[in-house]
Amino acid sequence: MTHPTASSTVPSAAERAYRHLKRAILEQVYPGGSLISEGEIAEAAGVSRTPVREALLRLETEGLVALYPKRGALIRPVSAREIADVIEARRLVELHAAERVWPRRAELKADLSRWLTEMRQAHAAGDVTALMAADRAFHATVVEAAGNEILAELYHRLRDRQLRMGEASFRLSPGWAEVVLAEHAGQLAALDGEDPKAWLDAVGAHIDNAATVLRTLR
Repeated sequence: MTHPTASSTVPSAAERAYRHLKRAILEQVYPGGSLISEGEIAEAAGVSRTPVREALLRLETEGLVALYPKRGALIRPVSAREIADVIEARRLVELHAAERVWPRRAELKADLSRWLTEMRQAHAAGDVTALMAADRAFHATVVEAAGNEILAELYHRLRDRQLRMGEASFRLSPGWAEVVLAEHAGQLAALDGEDPKAWLDAVGAHIDNAATVLRTLR
């Protein structure tokens, strides 16, 4: 019987630095426009500067930071173009998925109800990160239920960008969490009915309202 090696079970220093910094960016610990040094990141992540450089190079290829030699890394702000592109992609994927899942709405509603319960619990606890994660899962559940693996993969590739935008909207827009909870409840109510257009309208309106909030945060 073979046993896993330490390298297969414990993340490397570079991987730890990467995970730490990426999470900090997505959760707005380092907001867009911030300039952070390698030393600052190394101290926060508990690693040396060499793995921090490796982590920053990975994050640069993902479009989250811009590197400036001898100065540090700039956290790229979310641009108006990025918001527009993400919203457009979401509408294309989510509305298509919503149309496809209508015949299986009873099963879908049970899954979505569980995520909405998690959202409400996270909101009551003041846990914005957990609220945002449950919100993303709510949307992803609809996309995955449509059964198109390519579209589901495309949607998940938007995850990091959506997380960063979503964190900002929940933290910086007063009352947005309550609106999201109410709109998701409205989607569940539409699944109880017999009108597929009401369901599609509820999904589309929610995406449009999210776009409006994101634009006001810039």
